[in-house]
Amino acid sequence: MLTQIDADSLVAMPKRLEQSSQLKFPFRDEKQSWKALSSISRDHFLMDVNRNGIRLLKCTYQERYRLTEILVRVDVGVTSLHQNPDGELIRGPHVHLYREGYGDKWASLLPQDRFASSGDLVQTLRDFLEFCNVEAVPEIQLSLL
Repeated sequence: MLTQIDADSLVAMPKRLEQSSQLKFPFRDEKQSWKALSSISRDHFLMDVNRNGIRLLKCTYQERYRLTEILVRVDVGVTSLHQNPDGELIRGPHVHLYREGYGDKWASLLPQDRFASSGDLVQTLRDFLEFCNVEAVPEIQLSLL
């Protein structure tokens, strides 16, 4: 388990995608992962996009560390409520940030100043990568929806 200080440092750490060429956004019912490397240490991460489900605009983006530690998760196109451990209900697009002792169980509404449009899945991927401090985000090719 990560400490909160470690998790916050990992999210803030500048990163570069190992694949520097164009990214292909996944089709509906597909997943895609890209390896990201720290620009200042030997740490490595996985950036995931998961489009499982029948809803066209439902998508989950996550930054993982050590394969299983979810540092950041963004859920868009969700229709159900998310309930935080304290009982607070979150409706609509939201972000989960690692919290020591809880992992990714806590969520808050997606910050509109950091995410331009949760209805544009490709733009949300760009915003997500920037939110996770990925530098030099390559062009993203939209697959057929």
